[in-house]
Amino acid sequence: MAPLKVGSKKQVLQDLAGYAAKQTGLDERAIFDTLVERERLGSTGVGHGIAIPHGKLETAEKLYGLFARLAKPVAFDAIDHQPVDLVFLLLAPSEAGADHLKALAGISRLLRNDDMCAKLRGAENESAIYALLTTEDEKAGPFGAQKLPRAS
Repeated sequence: MAPLKVGSKKQVLQDLAGYAAKQTGLDERAIFDTLVERERLGSTGVGHGIAIPHGKLETAEKLYGLFARLAKPVAFDAIDHQPVDLVFLLLAPSEAGADHLKALAGISRLLRNDDMCAKLRGAENESAIYALLTTEDEKAGPFGAQKLPRAS
């Protein structure tokens, strides 16, 4: 996805919900409501310009991940009070307890890597970002051995 042009946290969540709905076939409003409800529990802005909005949906049959780089950082109520420019959305089935937590941990590990974040911020195009996120390394990425589906 091209750099997302948004001006607020709500707009980030709305745009990602719309894009995720198109890619997954899940209901856009249900995705958005799930993300907003999760944000009410506490911000998913984890610091260093990174947010990992996530939630569980009854209609989801598997884990879905979506990465977005924002054209300009936006306030996200992050724990370090810094604006966010890298966002990784994670959607999981309602019953995906351990799998959901493993995926969150993997995404967190991936995005804690300063070198990886610099590469994601500097990537020239969607193909470069996709290659960075799907390169198999010793940890096999945030989704284990699974590859992320390529957005069409």
